[in-house]
Amino acid sequence: MILFLEGLAMCFIILIVCVIGIAFDGPVGLVTFYEPEVQEKVIALGLITRKKITRNAVIAGIFVFLPMVLFIPYIVYGINGARGFTDGLMQMLVLGMMYGLFDRLFIDWFWVGKTNAWNIPGTEEFKPYIPKKTLLKKWIGTLVVYPLFYVLVAWIMSLLLK
Repeated sequence: MILFLEGLAMCFIILIVCVIGIAFDGPVGLVTFYEPEVQEKVIALGLITRKKITRNAVIAGIFVFLPMVLFIPYIVYGINGARGFTDGLMQMLVLGMMYGLFDRLFIDWFWVGKTNAWNIPGTEEFKPYIPKKTLLKKWIGTLVVYPLFYVLVAWIMSLLLK
């Protein structure tokens, strides 16, 4: 049960990052997550500068990837007390999959793909904002790359905690 609650907390983190990211400038504030051609169009429309996109990318990247890279291992090994490879890996996979699937299904598929919350006026010709090729890369990251990362972390932690 605690693992499920921790997973919900991870989902809440990514949701808050997105909500705060679009709260002030609308979806333009997180145009860093859009395809390069959308970014160029938004710059051409005078809605944002390349410098601000870069700054927002750094800030958003910290708050999106820091939970996956640091918080999940900390929760599993520091809070939950996992000690072995298998126990640590299973817990990280549960948390990482909850986080990743929430991002793919709720944020990408529903919020970005099915609502108007992420529409940027003047860029409608680029819809869907997450093209199939990009979506495939995101799914591969979620289902293959992230789990491999957690295998590596579990292996390192099992060596450190012997």
